[in-house]
Amino acid sequence: MSLGSLALNLMGVKEDDGHHEGFQIFHVEWSRVELPYVFFSWILITTFAKLGYNYLPLAKKLPESSIMILFGLLIGVFLFLVNISAVVLTPDIFFLILLPPIIMEAGYFMPNRLFFDQLGTILLMAVVGTIFNMFTIGFSLYGLGKAGFYGDDLKNIEYLEVLLFGSLIAAVDPVAVLAVFQEIKVNMVLRIIVFGESLLNDGVAVVLYHMFESFEEMGESAITPTDIVYGLISFIVVAGGGTVIGIIWGYVCALVTRLMKPVYLMEALIVISMAYMSYLTAEVFHMSGILAITFCGITMKNYVEKNISESSSITVRMGMHLLANVSEMTIFLFLGIVTIMNETHQWNSYFVLATIVCCCLWRVVGVFILSKLANMIRIQKINAIEQVICMYGGLRGGVAFALVLSLHSPNKNLFVTTTLAMIFFTVFFQGITIKPLVRLLRVKTRSATNVSMGERVTSRLMDLTKLGIGEIIGNTSEVPLIVRHMYKRVDKKFLSPLLLREKVQEPKFFQTFEYLLKEDALRGIQKTSDEHH
Repeated sequence: MSLGSLALNLMGVKEDDGHHEGFQIFHVEWSRVELPYVFFSWILITTFAKLGYNYLPLAKKLPESSIMILFGLLIGVFLFLVNISAVVLTPDIFFLILLPPIIMEAGYFMPNRLFFDQLGTILLMAVVGTIFNMFTIGFSLYGLGKAGFYGDDLKNIEYLEVLLFGSLIAAVDPVAVLAVFQEIKVNMVLRIIVFGESLLNDGVAVVLYHMFESFEEMGESAITPTDIVYGLISFIVVAGGGTVIGIIWGYVCALVTRLMKPVYLMEALIVISMAYMSYLTAEVFHMSGILAITFCGITMKNYVEKNISESSSITVRMGMHLLANVSEMTIFLFLGIVTIMNETHQWNSYFVLATIVCCCLWRVVGVFILSKLANMIRIQKINAIEQVICMYGGLRGGVAFALVLSLHSPNKNLFVTTTLAMIFFTVFFQGITIKPLVRLLRVKTRSATNVSMGERVTSRLMDLTKLGIGEIIGNTSEVPLIVRHMYKRVDKKFLSPLLLREKVQEPKFFQTFEYLLKEDALRGIQKTSDEHH
């Protein structure tokens, strides 16, 4: 029975089937409004769930993501008992509707300087780490299967099938990481490393997933060395192509907003629409939509914020926060619902246990090894405590589940159930215990200090000093700094005159100055108000 049929039966009204007997005073056309009605119903449900989270003292002791999953489980039980079929999470809904707003917000509000300063470490963790985890998890699960650990049913499981599963379960999920790390407020360097890794390794995981999916369809005997080389080339093309598409759309958006002063009411719509179009364009050409919308946000922010009006800027920020928050809540809600509504679960305790242990074990080993490699070239080292948080921050979420739903392998039902178990373990166990762990280890957390002009000036002075010393002694180790300086020169000469309405010298200084003036004015108003009261 569908949700619409149940509602009509409860009202005692027969659904309109297109055949009328004379004139009808009252009739119902559910099919006409079903799609938007269901869509906004889910939005209302997620909003009420968030309200409950904020009003219940007990709920606040748990991560919001875990509360959403629990609420989804309750909804799933209700729908199951009353035998109602509902629209739930599918790969297309996840990748084309729910994921883009979350990544768009993350890219737009990404602290660019910090992100590019840590880019070497992020790429090491995201690319090398994901490939390392995929092969170690995959071959570990394959070896245990051949040893008969899972029972006779999985003794003949193929290694390509397990590597395909390893490619989707190895990636750290940005949605889950964002949900937890925003609550525990770790310091920005640690947060940007773990979040940057989770953001970029999704693109890596999707490419690896499609590559091994093709290999599995071809069959083990049909794979040649040429196919493997093409697979590696496709990895570079997909990741690089997505990045280029995102940057191009970012510049196009900046150029369009420069011309939109006469119709400033449409500025916010253009910014959000073009960011989303960068994602869809990349998906059309089978490039990485995640990287496209990330770098579109990073690129456009530098110019769009200077072109659009202050009211449009506020609308863009609020709109992105709203869309991302609703999407994030809906994903975790759907995970709970699908767990109950899915009728094809296949449970194997040994395989589930082996997957959880292998994911945690190889995450620890991978972070330890890669941190040692990164510290060889880093000035600010990743210390032991920060490595523990990086290891503990390897949460899985909606990306892994959306990919596993797309599988066509013989053991799909087992992989779906195992992926859900892995997500529940990371969201509930790791998500709940990470905050006490941060306090126990006394991890440096993010302070609420305001931006100061002294910080801006000192930062710029240090950059120029390091560049000058490097040129004198011939040291080119500061690659991010050199690239940033070269980009600023190109931007000052070519990009800013083309993309900005008004050319501003040292825009960061003026932006900080305006921010400080506003803060000072607000404090003055508050002080005057307090004196009158």
